[in-house]
Amino acid sequence: MTDASPQPPHEVSVPPLVPPVTDGSLADIPFDNARQAPAAPVLSRKDAGGVWRDVSAAGFAAEVLAVAKGLVAEGLRPGDRLAVMARTTYEWTLLDFAAWAAGLVTVPVYPTSSAFQARWILQDSGAAACAVETMDQARLISTERQRMPGLRHLWVLDNGAIGTLRQAGHRVPDGVVTARRAGLSPDTIATLIYTSGTTGRPKGCVLTHANFFAEVDNAVELLHPVFRSVSKEPASTLLFLPLSHVFGRMVAIGCLRARVRLGHAPSIRTEDLLADLAGFRPTFLLAIPYVLEKVHNTGRATAERMGRAASFDRAAAIARRYGEAVEAAQHGTGPGPSLGLRAARALYDPLVYRRIRAALGGRVRYAICGGSPLGRRLASFYAGAGVDVFEGYGLTETTAASTVTPPLRPKVGTVGRPLPGTAVRIAGDGEVLLRGGHVFAGYWDAERGGAVPALTDGWFATGDLGELDEDGYLTITGRKKDIIITSGGKNVTPAPLEDWLRAHPLVSQCMVVGDDRPYVTALITLEPDGLAHWRRMRKKDDVPLRDLVADEDLLAALQRAVDEANRLVSRAEAIRRFRVLATDFTEEGGHLTPSLKLKRAAIARDFAADIEALYAGDRR
Repeated sequence: MTDASPQPPHEVSVPPLVPPVTDGSLADIPFDNARQAPAAPVLSRKDAGGVWRDVSAAGFAAEVLAVAKGLVAEGLRPGDRLAVMARTTYEWTLLDFAAWAAGLVTVPVYPTSSAFQARWILQDSGAAACAVETMDQARLISTERQRMPGLRHLWVLDNGAIGTLRQAGHRVPDGVVTARRAGLSPDTIATLIYTSGTTGRPKGCVLTHANFFAEVDNAVELLHPVFRSVSKEPASTLLFLPLSHVFGRMVAIGCLRARVRLGHAPSIRTEDLLADLAGFRPTFLLAIPYVLEKVHNTGRATAERMGRAASFDRAAAIARRYGEAVEAAQHGTGPGPSLGLRAARALYDPLVYRRIRAALGGRVRYAICGGSPLGRRLASFYAGAGVDVFEGYGLTETTAASTVTPPLRPKVGTVGRPLPGTAVRIAGDGEVLLRGGHVFAGYWDAERGGAVPALTDGWFATGDLGELDEDGYLTITGRKKDIIITSGGKNVTPAPLEDWLRAHPLVSQCMVVGDDRPYVTALITLEPDGLAHWRRMRKKDDVPLRDLVADEDLLAALQRAVDEANRLVSRAEAIRRFRVLATDFTEEGGHLTPSLKLKRAAIARDFAADIEALYAGDRR
């Protein structure tokens, strides 16, 4: 008898929802907005008193024009590279569009970069100018300036650089900028974004104006519920993702393109971000799983302090069941939430779910999540709590998202279907290959002053491992280079275990170990806020951290989390032992990339003694 069940496809493609842009560039967006809807609020800025003030389409276009004229006046020529080293601020987006209007190419630099990292990007890109946010950053660049003879300008935003540029361009005719814009086409390079890289020097990804148009136009059209008004409230979002990362840049461009009111939050410290969310009150968010985990875990900790942990846990379980029931109904595999489940959800809405939504500003109805898997538990919880989460997957090389959850068709645990205009293929070894108008031109070659093609027959090899199901939904199972092979020959993908454990309130980071070892182990670091709450609840505030990592109660709580994670895998892939570290993995310590990915080789080197202890019988 043959198996008649459908076989998962090895390739899925989705046609574009919008035709490709054939002329013009991103530089036209502010001016098109000003012409079509001059009074529309396209951005908001927080004033000195902490009040958010709207910026109209006409007002933003005027600022873009003034700064672009300043860049021209300073002698920057079409094609010159302008580096920007700053947090997520209004000025970053203003400089981005002003640079394009002047015919320039922008080069983001993470504000946390070291002098060596910043110098490498500025040298490799051949940057003619650099705008930094602070004097500390200016001093950092200045220490390396003699090695960058091509860097002609260094501006400091905190020292009034925008005003200086506006003044410099005062005598430049508007028509000069109009001519610069006219010289751009969709195929012109828009930006060089350097991959943070877990090993070696970062490479500059060459992204064109056409790449961004293909990405944002199809994303906006697909996710139309997100970009439309919610209960007569105009769509808006508060961006706190770094603009040095492609996800944040794509969001800023997409919001300007769709005339969605955009605000910037430079700090992601919990108290600062929650205050900005409360003041701005966005209707949707672009987030990484860490933020949604933080809101959930903070809500649970608050309930525990009030003696209502059991009630929160019941509410969370009901939300997950409700979210899963809704998903099943949308896919035709279930009847939807029962009357009893609907009543239970309604009971807990004012007690729990409304408070979760309030922490996000009170108006959030949607969240678009990327960077790493959110996980079934949290995705279902948020859906049940009244926030639909659209998960996506992409890379710098693909101008952010290549797959995304389609509206009204969620499939929790996956990263969605191909973005319209995209094809996804699974190679013979399980590697995910991508093709589409949003896929980059190649990597920057400093000697050529252009892109070196990086595609094979039009396909980009991502280095990620994945699977396509019968409906064309993609699941990412890990990184090709991160596969662990135990001494017994067992292949282990660490990502599912690590992602599950990172969602635990006590866990900050986790690295699974086991390459050429007899079994799998893990290094675990502690999440400061979650640990502080745990200490208070158990009256262990005075226990030094070096002693706390061996505390029996703490180890028992983490063992339960490890046991839950192990249910995801076979016994041969399960974590047998773990060690809790008294220090966290950080970007500053050289153990995380700016996008919070583990630098496995550096961690293995710096914590070699801890790893050896795991295989010497020491369980800590």
